[in-house]
Amino acid sequence: MKAAVLETINTPLVVAEVGLTPLVRGQVLVKVLMSGICGSQLQEIAGHKGNAKFVPHLMGHEGAGTVMEVGEGVTHVKPGDKVVMHWRKGLGIESDFPTYIYKGKKIQSGKVTTFSEYSIVSENRLTPVPHDTPDELCALLGCSLSTALGAINAEARVMKGERVMIVGAGGLGANLVKAAKLAGAAPIISVDIYDHKRDQMKGFGADIYINSATEDIAETLASHGLHDVDVIIDTSGAKKAIEATLPLLSGKGRFILLGQPKPGETIEIKDALHLFGGEGKSIKATQGGQFKPHEEIPEYLKLHTSGALAVQDLITHRVKLDEVNEAIDLLRKGQASRIVIVM
Repeated sequence: MKAAVLETINTPLVVAEVGLTPLVRGQVLVKVLMSGICGSQLQEIAGHKGNAKFVPHLMGHEGAGTVMEVGEGVTHVKPGDKVVMHWRKGLGIESDFPTYIYKGKKIQSGKVTTFSEYSIVSENRLTPVPHDTPDELCALLGCSLSTALGAINAEARVMKGERVMIVGAGGLGANLVKAAKLAGAAPIISVDIYDHKRDQMKGFGADIYINSATEDIAETLASHGLHDVDVIIDTSGAKKAIEATLPLLSGKGRFILLGQPKPGETIEIKDALHLFGGEGKSIKATQGGQFKPHEEIPEYLKLHTSGALAVQDLITHRVKLDEVNEAIDLLRKGQASRIVIVM
């Protein structure tokens, strides 16, 4: 099969032939139909995910697929099932890490990978869905859309009418704006460093867009009659952005960290006394917005069927697997929202 392999840290992926190995207990062979490209893959390529000692390895963690074969003990999915491929644990066995054959040698990879024509996946990283579920929806539910909905609803517990700021206007940021809109937040403020994203974010539901490269965030808020916000969700992991926005929390403010700072980086809380204002403010790092695939995917499918959860406009580029490096460059330069690989 063809797969994108991270051979060396900080180098382009290599699209090459990779061999499959026999399934062991709890593993499932999936034919990948579509994969999303997540911003966290940029950190993985840079070696910031603790993965440097495991290269070469396969990539990707959100996708749509069809089950081809199941290993011993697998009962949650069966051959022929359409599945969401997700990195958060769901129902079923937690299998051993899969192995593949690359350049004549065995390599180990993650318990779900999606930048390949086929993937060996741990049973608990798969959730079956109806066959008519759009591939795009499946792929986004694997990470970006489910993380956004979880961060807004489970972590931040956004209430109708609360003021929400989303820092970062990439694929995850776009999903968060949509999720905040669904929750009834108002106003919704989108912050990024690219002016060309202004119209796009407003189209997704942002009421205010701030280009922090050219505008002071606090001053721009004040020009709209705002001096603080109830929820800030940071997708950037950028030290400067986190330090600049933390003081903008209201007295009941919740700051949710989705983006990860660089390893070894220190974040300074300026004038930390402000954290004790009002009812007390909180800072929380989240793992995927507490996404529980087997519980939440069926609910999100209902939202999509009702028309409340449209995803087509979130996808700005569709590419082939051979074009994965060009797609990653677009993401790195801030020129894309969500990119999907169509197998």
